[in-house]
Amino acid sequence: GSLQSTQAYNDSCLTHNIGNTNQKYHLRFILLYSRPKTWHLIQFESYMAHYRHFSIIISSENITIALYDYEAMHEGDLGFKKGDRLKILQESGEWWKAASLSTGQEGFIPSNYVAKDTLETEEWFFKGVSRKDAERQLLASGNKTGSFMIRDSETTKGSYSLSVRDCDQTGDAVKHYKIRTLDNGGFYISPRITFNTLQDLVSHYKSNDGLCQSLTVPCLSPKPQKPWEKDAWEIPRESLKLDRRLGAGQFGEVWMATYNKHTKVAVKTMKPGSMSVEAFLMEANLMKSIQHDKLVRLNAVVTKEEPIYIITEFMEKGSLLDFIKSDEGNRVQLPKLIDFSAQIAEGMAYIEQRNYIHRDLRAANILVNKSLVCKIADFGLARIIEDNEYTAREGAKFPIKWTAPEAINYGSFTIKSDVWSFGILLTEIISYGRTPYPGMTNPEVIRALERGYRMQRLDSCPQELYDIMLECWKNKPEDRPTFEYLQSILEDFYTATESQYQQQP
Repeated sequence: GSLQSTQAYNDSCLTHNIGNTNQKYHLRFILLYSRPKTWHLIQFESYMAHYRHFSIIISSENITIALYDYEAMHEGDLGFKKGDRLKILQESGEWWKAASLSTGQEGFIPSNYVAKDTLETEEWFFKGVSRKDAERQLLASGNKTGSFMIRDSETTKGSYSLSVRDCDQTGDAVKHYKIRTLDNGGFYISPRITFNTLQDLVSHYKSNDGLCQSLTVPCLSPKPQKPWEKDAWEIPRESLKLDRRLGAGQFGEVWMATYNKHTKVAVKTMKPGSMSVEAFLMEANLMKSIQHDKLVRLNAVVTKEEPIYIITEFMEKGSLLDFIKSDEGNRVQLPKLIDFSAQIAEGMAYIEQRNYIHRDLRAANILVNKSLVCKIADFGLARIIEDNEYTAREGAKFPIKWTAPEAINYGSFTIKSDVWSFGILLTEIISYGRTPYPGMTNPEVIRALERGYRMQRLDSCPQELYDIMLECWKNKPEDRPTFEYLQSILEDFYTATESQYQQQP
């Protein structure tokens, strides 16, 4: 084609060393061709990148490395193996269009299975993990003393922190070290010894002391959840196979199901007439846009005819209420119960930040996965239910015992009424699933609240946690704390008086 119809796709420089001489021959060339690239050109790039006599500098701006194996599951997907090099042709949402540099095949890939930055391909680097989540992951089963990760600093943009699993007189713990940067781009934990790269730093602390433990192996990293199928929002009812009923709730039934014979999901089947399809779709589109690690992911819907189906990610341990009542849940110690509370506060802090509200926050609407991660479910659904038994305060299904006084009396639901409900949820967690206000009927609870009554502290409840509950139950909504504050106080419940980072000489 004409020069105008082509573009310089790559500007590469070849350097070839001849024998033992210091002579270097530089060959600079420009590849001109029209998009999309041909299979031959992709093969050429791959061949040149691996040709043993040459070191070749190819623009790596759009080259990614596969972090995990991925088997193509949907039409148009591109499968790959861990370590494969893929050229990104188009970035859009969770699915990127890519070409394999080894086969030339093109297709869509899950963006969270690949990494552009060379640092992200290191097994010990955990991008975007908070200090608290680092502790959760390092203390999870399968990791051992000396397991470690390097993560982005939460407080200093462009800096990093090292988190290491330790064992001291109190038992298993996680210690954190700030990794500081030098003006020339190097790194150090202690200024007595500096490193050119993070890889050098890791290598040094694997074989030398200076930290609480020598570094052993990277923290175990389970495969991330695959993104939901591209553009699959309203899906055919027949694409779902309902495998096992998990329970029945206020709005309908919950099933474990299989989508398109390969993906395990949860399906909530809504009782016919319980909500308007139009109102549900408006709310569902909003719910779909609110995505966070501590919120149950809404994947798809079936709305062409009733019953409406809501398809979400599958959470193996079921509701938090059922879990803490189970034998396994009953063995969970206080620190983990506090951690459950902190995780829920984190999810609610995100809802708060998005100016959204839940309206029905309680242990039955929190789900737990196999890694004991808590996620908030059913946010926003309460607003569109058209069932007087649920929406009227006299209704048998109205969750009086979790509802703030202003919401009971005036229908005033805000993020601050969610804070009240969170305080009640804390009593469920600390009591391993006891119903709030034991022995009291709903009308008795309403009258007691009007007199200023608040639930008493359980013997098993630390005074500091009870104080948080009382803050949530302040009479004036504006006097109640934010979820952002609740998250910070619960995440640091045991470390508020300690330095969170180890000091290095």
